[in-house]
Amino acid sequence: MSDQDEEPEPTVEPHLAAAVVDVFVYVVVLNLFVEYLPVVISETFTLSLLTAVLLKGVLEVVVAAKKRVVTRFRQAATPTGKVVAAFLVWAVVFGSKFLVLEAVALVFGSRVSLGGFFSVTVLILTLLLSRAGVRRLLQRPHRLTFPGEARPGK
Repeated sequence: MSDQDEEPEPTVEPHLAAAVVDVFVYVVVLNLFVEYLPVVISETFTLSLLTAVLLKGVLEVVVAAKKRVVTRFRQAATPTGKVVAAFLVWAVVFGSKFLVLEAVALVFGSRVSLGGFFSVTVLILTLLLSRAGVRRLLQRPHRLTFPGEARPGK
């Protein structure tokens, strides 16, 4: 077996790299909300960076809980089981907004405010959609070409 046949070891753990990229995406989105939505406040960039890290942790827990509850919903065999599981899905999705608001208030006090229920709902949706979009962009296998540049294989 030659050295060329072996795949090089990744220099960075993929899950760690994805988490760092997520935090960067969250910082950008959060600071856009701070700039354009008056109810979202962060006194400093450092606080917005720390808020992004906190949001990453809280949203990972929420997404994991939602996945477990959705799995339970799909596995429920009785109508009562489906109703209970559907209520649990709603409770996780609805309650997660309050969890985020309380976690931010507990950790940062009045120095960071994500507004109220509706602004934090829009923020969370934007964070998750942005994260998914960036991950999808980074996972594309094709190489980008620029105008006037020859495409590979042509």
